[in-house]
Amino acid sequence: MAQRLDTPKEAKRSLFSRRSRNEDSFGKSAEGIARFMGTPKFLVWMTMFCLVWLAWNSFGPESLRFDKAANGFTALTLMLSLQASYSAPLILLAQNRQADRDRVTAEQDRQRGERNLADTEYLAREMAALRIALNEVATRDFVRSELRNLVEDMDREREHRKEHNRDDDAQDTDHNA
Repeated sequence: MAQRLDTPKEAKRSLFSRRSRNEDSFGKSAEGIARFMGTPKFLVWMTMFCLVWLAWNSFGPESLRFDKAANGFTALTLMLSLQASYSAPLILLAQNRQADRDRVTAEQDRQRGERNLADTEYLAREMAALRIALNEVATRDFVRSELRNLVEDMDREREHRKEHNRDDDAQDTDHNA
């Protein structure tokens, strides 16, 4: 019977179970190794290893020496070459991962800077709007001066009425006499 295209295939079982692995775990371990290789501790351990190697193969029992000084310590040279051939790619991998992190950080910094700029521009516009609005708002000094003017106008009006009432009273007394 022909299989339908809209139904998924059944998972095949293999003899060896595949564990799900973290794709980033190798990169993390490479960074750890590269970080360790860049420390004084690594240099001390590597120096001690080389010194022990040279001392054993130079001064150790003749029958137990495995790398002869007459051959120029060929095995030591091969070991150091092997270490260098693995360390260079590990260091490059760590540098690439760091460059990726730096790119992400730079992008986040750029976005944060854009948001800060937009916020600053918004606040500047709001402050300008407040300044314009405050120019239209009556200040304490303005209200005081307006009240003073009103009081002066009321005093003048009262004086004018008093004078007018006196004139009317004078005319009434002249009229009655």
